Amino acid sequence: MDISEKLKILAASAKYDAACTSSGIDRSGSGGLGNASACGICHSFAGDGRCISLLKILMTNFCLFDCKYCVNRRSNDVPRARFTPEEIAELTIGFYRRNYIEGLFLSSGIIQSPDYTCEQIIETLSILRNKYNFRGYIHAKAIPGAAPELIDRLGTLADRVSVNIELPSQKSLKALAPDKSKNSILLPMGHISGKIRENRYDIVKYRSAPEFAPAGQSTQMIIGASPDTDFQILRLSEAMYRNYSLKRVFYSAYVPVGDQKLLPPAGTKPPLLREHRLYQADWLLRFYGFRAEELLDEKHQNFDPNFDPKCNWALHHPECFPVEVNTADKEMLLRVPGIGVRSAQRIVIARRQAKLDFKDLKKLGVVLKRAIYFILCNGKRFEGLVVTEAGIMRQLMSESAVKEQEKRDFSEMQITFFDSENAVPTMEDKVKCLTGEM
Repeated sequence: MDISEKLKILAASAKYDAACTSSGIDRSGSGGLGNASACGICHSFAGDGRCISLLKILMTNFCLFDCKYCVNRRSNDVPRARFTPEEIAELTIGFYRRNYIEGLFLSSGIIQSPDYTCEQIIETLSILRNKYNFRGYIHAKAIPGAAPELIDRLGTLADRVSVNIELPSQKSLKALAPDKSKNSILLPMGHISGKIRENRYDIVKYRSAPEFAPAGQSTQMIIGASPDTDFQILRLSEAMYRNYSLKRVFYSAYVPVGDQKLLPPAGTKPPLLREHRLYQADWLLRFYGFRAEELLDEKHQNFDPNFDPKCNWALHHPECFPVEVNTADKEMLLRVPGIGVRSAQRIVIARRQAKLDFKDLKKLGVVLKRAIYFILCNGKRFEGLVVTEAGIMRQLMSESAVKEQEKRDFSEMQITFFDSENAVPTMEDKVKCLTGEM
């Protein structure tokens, strides 16, 4: 099998892994080939609008494991291929020199053993870093079950290291991935987290100390393959951010890859809108000061598809509003729909000079069509505003929900207007997930 055939098979096999995003670090080439930029990697958009990409492949799609949700499971009859470390290194350098890519995302099926697989990935990165002097961004998957010393070596070669937790609960893992356990995934995650913290002190103490995963670590969860609720998923994400200092948790809507009785049947549409709601909630956990228990609870286990999580919270907490923008603290401003992290900071700075009105807020980037229902300027509401529950809900709904509602009797206000499994995120949803501004 030639290189192009292998590339076709192994690039397709890697497409279900969503854990690729901006590098999060700046590193100059220092005389080598390429560099890493914090503005982004792999179909991510930089601040100046550039789309930045990387080569995203598996070393091999042969695998000892039989995870029912995975297209590369050992029981699945699919074309198989395997790259050698030298082949991956040559592909990466060749694509880089043609200006196709700016970095590499490398994962692999488990071959022979976790240690052997990790050694093969390490050899690949060693060739790139030492033989070709490649200084570009590399995101590598740590193999659960590999020896800690191999994980240590991997972290000194890669910019970001990730371990996919895949499913939110031990029960789901046992049913769908019998070869894996939650403990086998969390152990290397904890080891990587500890090494990153240790490395920070080493770099301060010894200038020559090699960096360990300078772009941090991330993980991925599959959404819709198991009956786990959004509340369970969000609580797990919150715990991992707190305990393992993750840079990102990625959510991947499950795409049926075969007929398995424990999984959604072939032809079922991926729950893309649910994935987007989780990404939006993830921003709220990381940058807006929310906790998982505030966004969902035991009685409300899943997000309403019609409202983003921040709007949903505001609708269920009318006692917190309206907020006076000229006196409210930044933490409260961040809870107002239509006020994002940047606009909240601008408000705090601008109001030191003069009291703000609604025109000023618009100039500062506040989305007034959402915010006006929840704020006061100098003790007054927006001129001519009529505040009704139905009006607020209609204004805060996503575009697709409003269109669907227009087909129904408006007098019978309902929360769910369409089948959330078949719903797709709107352009507004996509923008929010990219920018985190809600």
